[in-house]
Amino acid sequence: MSTAESATSTATRRTPGLVPVTETMRTTERTEEPATDHSAAAGPSAPSGRGSAARATWAFWRLLGSELGLTFRRPRNLVMLAVLAAVPVVIGVALRLVGGSDDGMGGIIQAVAGNSLMLTFASFSFLVLLLMPVAISVVAGDSIAGEAGGGTLRYLLAAPAGRTRLLAVKYLNAVVYAYAVTAVVALSALLTGLVLFPAGPVTLLSGTTIPVLDGLVRIAITVGYVGAGMAALAAIALALSTFTEVSIGAIAGTMVLVIVCQVLRAIPELGSITPYLLPTKFTNFDAVLRSPIDTGALADGLLTFGAYILLFGTIAWARFSGKDITS
Repeated sequence: MSTAESATSTATRRTPGLVPVTETMRTTERTEEPATDHSAAAGPSAPSGRGSAARATWAFWRLLGSELGLTFRRPRNLVMLAVLAAVPVVIGVALRLVGGSDDGMGGIIQAVAGNSLMLTFASFSFLVLLLMPVAISVVAGDSIAGEAGGGTLRYLLAAPAGRTRLLAVKYLNAVVYAYAVTAVVALSALLTGLVLFPAGPVTLLSGTTIPVLDGLVRIAITVGYVGAGMAALAAIALALSTFTEVSIGAIAGTMVLVIVCQVLRAIPELGSITPYLLPTKFTNFDAVLRSPIDTGALADGLLTFGAYILLFGTIAWARFSGKDITS
């Protein structure tokens, strides 16, 4: 085989599972558009600008849809959702068995046994500090590092997707998964509670009784708040993911950070820094169990989540935008 034929064969060889870079955009979009004569059209700049913006928007949503499809089709992620959905069932059955014993019941057991909706709040109290962060860390920590480790990151950037756009898509994908995790836990706990415990007016921590519909609204508020907390954690995992090509490193780093924060919260002498630790705000959703709702606690938590998202989102962008992509 001649040298020219060998070079041609090498250039056209495909990497399994990947689309060659030359096929990621149509030739007409690369070469014909700049040569198009706009002199006959009225106001050529505006239509061209609108068309370019429309194509960029469509490319963004198409890339996000592809990421969501990959995330929710991956067996690992589906297994984590299934495990999180099973935990409220286990908690409900356990509380039901304890509630039926003669040994007496604690406050949380009394609350859950008295009304089915309270199982949702009990499940969040149990899951939000460890198991839910694990699921979010796996997806967000694997977002950039997983692509780099698999050798597909440079292909995504050559598509061209653009570094900022790709980073935004990866983060939004993690946020959607975070809210999916939160919704799955809430739905599983709600259905389990309705099966195992009586439904009716809900007695809050403040002693006030509210109707079932009001209780469902407070569950919806809790889902929104907890989802925002998981989105803040996803920003941390994403930032760590830009510093490594080994996804387990970003995942482990995020979980170590969560665990260290839990340890620091348990030390009374460090009480001055406790309000600034992210896990401290995870449980502020109990503000909805008071009458009226403690909006100040919810607002404080959301403000903290926003600060973490802004801080670690900026770190991720600064690192990723100037990173030398070699894999």
